[in-house]
Amino acid sequence: MHEVVGMAQQQIGLIGLAVMGENLVLNLERNGFSVAVFNRTTEKVDEFIKGRAAGKNIVGTHSVEELVACLERPRKILIMVKAGQPVQAVIDQLKPLLEPGDILIDGGNSWYEDTEARTRELEAMGLRYVGMGVSGGEEGALHGPSLMPGGTKEAYAELAPLLTKIAAQVEDGPCVTYVGPGGSGHYVKMVHNGIEYGDMQLIAEAYDLLKNVLGLSAAELHQVFSEWNQTEELNSFLIEITAHIFTVMDPETGRPLVDVILDKAGQKGTGRWTVTSALELGVPVPTIAAAVNARIMSSLKEERVAAADHLPGPQITHSPEKALFIQKVRDALYCSKICSYAQGMALLATASQALNYHMNLSELARIWQGGCIIRAGFLQKIKQAFGDNPTLPNLLLAPEFKQSILERQSAWREVVATAAHLGIAVPAFSASLDYFDSYRRANLPQNLTQAQRDFFGAHTYERIDRPGTFHTEWTQMKAKERVG
Repeated sequence: MHEVVGMAQQQIGLIGLAVMGENLVLNLERNGFSVAVFNRTTEKVDEFIKGRAAGKNIVGTHSVEELVACLERPRKILIMVKAGQPVQAVIDQLKPLLEPGDILIDGGNSWYEDTEARTRELEAMGLRYVGMGVSGGEEGALHGPSLMPGGTKEAYAELAPLLTKIAAQVEDGPCVTYVGPGGSGHYVKMVHNGIEYGDMQLIAEAYDLLKNVLGLSAAELHQVFSEWNQTEELNSFLIEITAHIFTVMDPETGRPLVDVILDKAGQKGTGRWTVTSALELGVPVPTIAAAVNARIMSSLKEERVAAADHLPGPQITHSPEKALFIQKVRDALYCSKICSYAQGMALLATASQALNYHMNLSELARIWQGGCIIRAGFLQKIKQAFGDNPTLPNLLLAPEFKQSILERQSAWREVVATAAHLGIAVPAFSASLDYFDSYRRANLPQNLTQAQRDFFGAHTYERIDRPGTFHTEWTQMKAKERVG
């Protein structure tokens, strides 16, 4: 067995030394906590201890047994390995080594139902289990992420002194809160990522319009996005990094690096999970679904290249007044962004009720203000909206956001119409506008849909003029009309 010098009793253990794990360890140590680490590939442990962790209060171990032996009681172990079977394998290794009261924390992107099942199993053994969403990427993990822990309140109370120190710090406090029981922390992280998908796709569509309708250069795109990032509406991490991307040149070709990147976007599944859960709960999330579909469509690169020769569209000759069109795209982006967040928050509200999570939506908006990928200035307004009205059914009805969209909807519609006229796909802009238009209409054409369902399947319908459930023998009614 690898010998641990002095068998120091460290305050927390971490398993999984990929970049996120390493950075969280360094974050913990910098904030005054002693850490023991383990990685399945033990060479990684040695490299870390000799390298980035050199001279720090971090102990390396070569087995889970050694890791457990290094820790103060009740033991706290943060698992930072790939979701799914790898997480389960680590838990299975740890179970026989732990004692009642010990706490396991899964900091990956686990499916929330897996977290629910693990919570039930481990709590029955006297162990405490926390499923914790971690957002912020590598830099956030190192300097302060947004943390979304779910589990028993008692487990969170034990971890709070640690988590509040390592989380991102904003004016409203540390970007961590007790989310709720069971798998709620991972559910919130999943929806966070779904909103992130929507946000990224909307920004990509704005870029597409500015580049192909106006012909803006990378330098001009940098200027536009930099200016947008200074506005109250669009100030955000994603807009900030987008502006920066346009300044980076490819050393091989001398072209803007973004122009030589293949247009095939990857995904790890959390956006798709968000859409699946929304469908199951009956919550419309069309902007997020459009973003997922856009990534899937982008993966069909070879098919799209072939189709381009066979399916010509309009020639992009339209060149509106530059400054005005940029302003309209900005307005369309903000309106669509509001819809994306509205969908995510509506899904969280429904899930909270259906799964008995008792989430505080205002508090969730607060902890997303720093550290995480979707951090943005207007999250303060979302926090305020749900703080003023915790039962707000939809963000579109909050006075601040309602007024913003009503003032900008003309520009929003014009941008979507311009894109359609020129044959430029803007699926997330369009889906957001459709969401807004569907939500604001008192009457939709699904009365016909329900009539069709009753015609071919006797699914019944309700009437607008009296209560009850009705069924019509549609073919007989038609026959009677002919006879008459």
